[in-house]
Amino acid sequence: MKLIIGSHVSYTKDEGLLGSVKEAISYGENTFMFYTGAPQNTFRAPIDKVKTKEAKELMEKEKIDIKDVIIHAPYIINLANGKEDKFNFAINFLKQEIQRAKELGIDKIVLHPGSHVGLGEEKGLNNISKGLDLVLDEEKGPIICLETMAGKGTELGKTFEELKTIIKKVKNNQRLMVCLDSCHLNDAGYDVTNFDKLLDEFDKVIGIEKIGCIHINDSKNEIGAHKDRHENIGIGTIGFDNLINIIYDERLKEVPKILETPYISIDGGKDRTYPPYKFEIEMIRNKKYDEDFLEKIRNYYR
Repeated sequence: MKLIIGSHVSYTKDEGLLGSVKEAISYGENTFMFYTGAPQNTFRAPIDKVKTKEAKELMEKEKIDIKDVIIHAPYIINLANGKEDKFNFAINFLKQEIQRAKELGIDKIVLHPGSHVGLGEEKGLNNISKGLDLVLDEEKGPIICLETMAGKGTELGKTFEELKTIIKKVKNNQRLMVCLDSCHLNDAGYDVTNFDKLLDEFDKVIGIEKIGCIHINDSKNEIGAHKDRHENIGIGTIGFDNLINIIYDERLKEVPKILETPYISIDGGKDRTYPPYKFEIEMIRNKKYDEDFLEKIRNYYR
């Protein structure tokens, strides 16, 4: 089985997509995900066409299929908030992100559906569908993958049924897919340790062909905690073997898998933390958990 595996990588105004590709390669990845700018603000540097061309040439050389590469939309986009200024901001910013995806040649954008901020679930879901209708006003273009959420606070998208409600109301919903997140599913109350059954349920409610990518994360929380706290592979409540079952599921072999696990502190402080992805991907490829991998990460970066 071909394994399409990568992680969240950086995207800087200096190197743009080229820097993202270089970072992914350094971890042994054949795909990756990135923000096109800081997720907490609206500043976006112009896309460097020369760097983008170099990035695509490097991807071709390293056999990274750009169709497997994912953009993550900023967290500050909240389509569920019906307040006019907030809603219009979300629409305009998401349209901008879609345009940047086009310029970069990226086909998929992961989006958190949104939080209803006290409006109630029905109104929030309607607002998301309305917003997506406005954003996806053309039949063709980058696909938006709605992410499964943990249900923290007033988050929507915590059940397959909520995602179905959103999708079916959008006219051009051929441009909508779903991003499964293993930690979020666990925290929302889904039993990811019985992944075949979970996939069967998803297929019945939405359709397995709608799965556009998967975020692979262990969880710090027990099932149904609604907290959304990612953990490193094999350390959390989901466990290494269960995550391997998700990653290597035959029905999802063409679906990109993306790690969003926490950075590792090498000295006990938060000021010096480093990505674990090179080591986690090595374990995933070997299908074998290394009890000492955290210490190996610390030694690698010291």
